[in-house]
Amino acid sequence: MDSIFQLLVNELQQATKASEPNCREVADRLAQEVVRICSESKRIQASGEVQTWATTLARHRLQQCLHYYKLGSRRGRVELHSNLSAVVYRYITPSQSQSSYQARLTLIEDFLQSFYMEALNAFRRESQLPPTYSPQSVLELAEYMAFTERYGKRRIPLPGHRNQQLIILRSQTFSQQQPTESLVDFEQAAEGSMSDSDSAWSVASMQQVREQMVAQEPELAEDTLRQTVVKELIAYLEDRKQHDCIDYFTLRLQDLPANEIEEILGLTPRQRDYLQQRFKYHLIRFSFSHHWELVHQWLEVDLERNLGLSHRQWQSLHDRLTPQQVELLSLKQQQTSESAIAHQIGCTPNQVQKQWFKLLEQAWEIRNTQDSGGSESLDE
Repeated sequence: MDSIFQLLVNELQQATKASEPNCREVADRLAQEVVRICSESKRIQASGEVQTWATTLARHRLQQCLHYYKLGSRRGRVELHSNLSAVVYRYITPSQSQSSYQARLTLIEDFLQSFYMEALNAFRRESQLPPTYSPQSVLELAEYMAFTERYGKRRIPLPGHRNQQLIILRSQTFSQQQPTESLVDFEQAAEGSMSDSDSAWSVASMQQVREQMVAQEPELAEDTLRQTVVKELIAYLEDRKQHDCIDYFTLRLQDLPANEIEEILGLTPRQRDYLQQRFKYHLIRFSFSHHWELVHQWLEVDLERNLGLSHRQWQSLHDRLTPQQVELLSLKQQQTSESAIAHQIGCTPNQVQKQWFKLLEQAWEIRNTQDSGGSESLDE
């Protein structure tokens, strides 16, 4: 015990900026955990190398703690949350329920908040800390986060010589406790009529069903237009040799979760995030510049519909435009060619494209800002 404790104290003092009392407190808790595991493990006791096992285990616990310490408070929380989210993603929603990706993320957030409290209580209990204890220093927070990750991944024995990680069992229980599916009158949902006796839950369910019924009845022309947009976007990315963006886009079309995309493409969460941002950049360029007419027609926000703006929003857009942009917009509505527009407003075709790009960005901002009086567009 003393040798393990001294090893941990020395390492913590060298690797962190924590005070000596703080290092000694954390080292003492880690040492007690190592000793408890070694004394309770029959395999370690039978190996005849208890000290070696204890030293190895102590260094492993130390490295986990230092990993979160080096990340810091904010990045450490993100790392922990990302790791645990990836573990429970498949289990957080009952198999008979078809939840969207965003809906599942919301459930994961709710589940993990309660799991963090459970882990904190377990940490207090196993470390013999008072019920009011909470991490105060960066080192203590790193210790707690490392413990939470280990706690979630503990193997729990099950009947039939099976075992499962604790956090997966907890997530399955959480999913089973979610409200069951509601019975909805499809005719009533299609008509949009609701009686006074309907509960708030029934009303909300009926509204969701109606939205899905509308969403699942696309016109053939709209479906064809969507396929054209997809095809043109892929061709656009190919021209710019963005093959990894094409792979990412193809997987996103299949509505695969982030962790599965990372596994298929062999990426870390950070690499996948960088790829996602690069794809978003090219998507914006594609939508506002190279194929803006195709994309806006598909989204039903083309020039014939005033770029999807209400009368008040359309006036707000005009108030933001320069005289040159107002003339540009008017010429675009008249379907004037780009070269003719450039000649008429006295600039180059390239400058026309840049001005139009900025104008479409402003329209998008107005259309998707709640304060503008319109509703947010999920398509964009």
